[in-house]
Amino acid sequence: MVLGLRQFSDRVGEDAGEPLLDADNGEELMQVLPGVALVLGNQAPESPGTLYISTKQVVWLSDVDRTKGYAVNFLSLSLHAISRDPEAYPSPCIYTQIETEADEDDSEGSDSESSAVLDLSKIREMRLIPSDPSQLDALFDIFCECAELNPEPIDEEEAAEHNWVFSADQLEDEAAEEEVLFSQNPSNSIGHSNGDHDLARTVLELHINDQRFEDADDDMEQDRNSGHH
Repeated sequence: MVLGLRQFSDRVGEDAGEPLLDADNGEELMQVLPGVALVLGNQAPESPGTLYISTKQVVWLSDVDRTKGYAVNFLSLSLHAISRDPEAYPSPCIYTQIETEADEDDSEGSDSESSAVLDLSKIREMRLIPSDPSQLDALFDIFCECAELNPEPIDEEEAAEHNWVFSADQLEDEAAEEEVLFSQNPSNSIGHSNGDHDLARTVLELHINDQRFEDADDDMEQDRNSGHH
């Protein structure tokens, strides 16, 4: 998935049309709100258009220019909030922050937001201004609901590195394998339990100590038997 804001022109229907959604993958329309102005970064507001909120993305389509539209996936929205402070922005709005592919390269800066040619890959803020400010609370609730439908993906490699769930059999098998390796070459590093060498060493030492106690018990039992004879 590409992060950030993108152009959107896939419309269906007559007149201004509606956005073409990915119904095959379960995308559903949640809210339609006409009369919404759009502000991207430090740009001047776009003429009011229609806001479409689906289970996957936020889409704004111009009512006067069928070729103009923007969309952003919920996974790219790092923050959304209601803004009613006139010092922050003159009009009450839904304020959003957008994660972009360019976030990793700060050398570009954010000056491109105010350049003659709008570079959507650098847009990190978006404001949605409904014509009726009383609709902000309901709009915010829809944003929250859809954000919950799109949780942050789990990095499988990172999750594996922090996996601390072991069964008893796994611990015993790993300890036995490490004991063999250690006996063959004591200079080998001990432990491969998700990168935590201390845990593997502790398990191995406990296993070795248990074995020594068992050997000592056997020796004592043999001495007692010999004494009886």
